[in-house]
Amino acid sequence: MDTTTTPSKRTGGRSAAVIHNVRTAVEELVEEKGQDKVTVPMIAERAGVNPTSIYRRWGDLPTLINDIATYRLDPERPLPENGGLRADLTAWASEIVEHYRKPVNAALLRGGASAAGEQQSYCLRNRRIEAAFLLDRYPDTTVTADDILDIVIAPIIYRVIFLPWTLEDDIAAHLVGRLFR
Repeated sequence: MDTTTTPSKRTGGRSAAVIHNVRTAVEELVEEKGQDKVTVPMIAERAGVNPTSIYRRWGDLPTLINDIATYRLDPERPLPENGGLRADLTAWASEIVEHYRKPVNAALLRGGASAAGEQQSYCLRNRRIEAAFLLDRYPDTTVTADDILDIVIAPIIYRVIFLPWTLEDDIAAHLVGRLFR
C-alpha cells in the first residue's frame, strides 16, 4: 500500500502572514495612537510576533514605517489610462489626493518621509517611477518627470503634511492645469 502524499502548496507561508500582520498592526496603531507614539514592541504585540522578527526584517521603526507608507499606495496598481497625458495625470493625482485624505495614510507618509532622512523616500521614488511610466506613453511631450513631481506631486505632499484641509476635490485638476500652462 502506497502512503506517499504530496505536500500541500503554501500560499505565502509564515513570512507572508507575519508581513501582513505587522503591516495591519502598524496601520491600526498609527490610526489609534498617532505615528509618534507607536513602538516596535507595541507593533510586535499587536501582530503576534516577536520584536526580533520585526528588527530582522526591517532593521528599525523608521524603515518599517517607510515600508508601510509605500505599501499603502501600491506601486504595482494599474495607472490610469484615459487617452491623453493631461487626463492620465489628473486621474493619477486624484488617486494620490484621495489616498492621503485618510489620516492614517497621511501619518504614514509623514513617518516615511522622516525615516528617509537625507535619502529619497520610497514614496518619492515610486511616484517618480510612475510619472516616468505615464510619460513613456506620450513620447512627444516636453513635460518631464521632474516637472510632474515639482508642479503636481510636491504641492499635494506639502498639503498632506501641513495643510490637509486644503486637499479639495479639484486640487489634482488645478495642479495638472498649472503643469500645462
